[in-house]
Amino acid sequence: MLVEWAEAGEPVAEDLAKGLDDLSTAVDAGETKKMLGGEHDRKNAIVTIHPGAGGTESQDWAEMLLRMYLRWSERRGFKRDVIDLQPGDEAGIKSTTLTIFGDYAYGMLLAEAGVHRLVRISPFDQASRRHTSFASVFVWPELPEDVEVEIEEKDLRIDTYRSSGAGGQHVNVTDSAVRITHLPTGIVVSSQNERSQHRNRDSAMKVLKARLYDLKMKEQQAKLDQLGGEKKDIAFGSQIRSYVLHPYQMIKDHRTKEQVGDVNRVLDGDIDVFIKSYLMKKAAGTLVQGAVEED
Repeated sequence: MLVEWAEAGEPVAEDLAKGLDDLSTAVDAGETKKMLGGEHDRKNAIVTIHPGAGGTESQDWAEMLLRMYLRWSERRGFKRDVIDLQPGDEAGIKSTTLTIFGDYAYGMLLAEAGVHRLVRISPFDQASRRHTSFASVFVWPELPEDVEVEIEEKDLRIDTYRSSGAGGQHVNVTDSAVRITHLPTGIVVSSQNERSQHRNRDSAMKVLKARLYDLKMKEQQAKLDQLGGEKKDIAFGSQIRSYVLHPYQMIKDHRTKEQVGDVNRVLDGDIDVFIKSYLMKKAAGTLVQGAVEED
């Protein structure tokens, strides 16, 4: 009877554990949202990932980051849409752009903007040597239609091409993918996820609008910083986090000094500890430009 009772109690214990995990996640989410008061923090996020130099190694690392953010959005219950993905020559990806739809998605994922560094034994090196790879993550808010960003048609070069990603046979036989180049700034955006050229153009224009708005805001902030002599906590695009898989396992954020030893859990999308730490340090004005230790 005791054994039967214990066995019957196992599902209850599992449900209770899951409920506690969900509660903990909800509490953390609530605390995180309290620190998000920026103008666009509550909006959806547009995320672009580019590998650094290093060919297949960095391209594989970029794809690992893509998976990490897709799993993070899944954990949060956020919808996501990969609107452009350029596969690597052998493995990984050359670039990708995705939109993550969710409350405060932009405010949270802004903590991920910068260069991410991976140290590991290469699965592509027959000599099993250790390699260091880099990939850049860029994050913009998806802007509502009523936000004015002046884009003149004469400033655009629009190219169409055949999609290279998954999506059915139609991607191989129609020039449905769209690439838009904004000539004054040199910004290039692409979309190939939709079946129709018109929808891909709309998706690409949303990304272009967000990037031009972001560029404008950065230019204004740079002028204010110059006038006020303000020193930024961290330069955009600098290395923010290291993921070391060999000779030991550790992930460290160089801006907050937050460290996590369970690398598999982080790479599986559990990045909230880094986001929360970043927001807390940012609110307190204690973000630092961390020196990178030699591994």
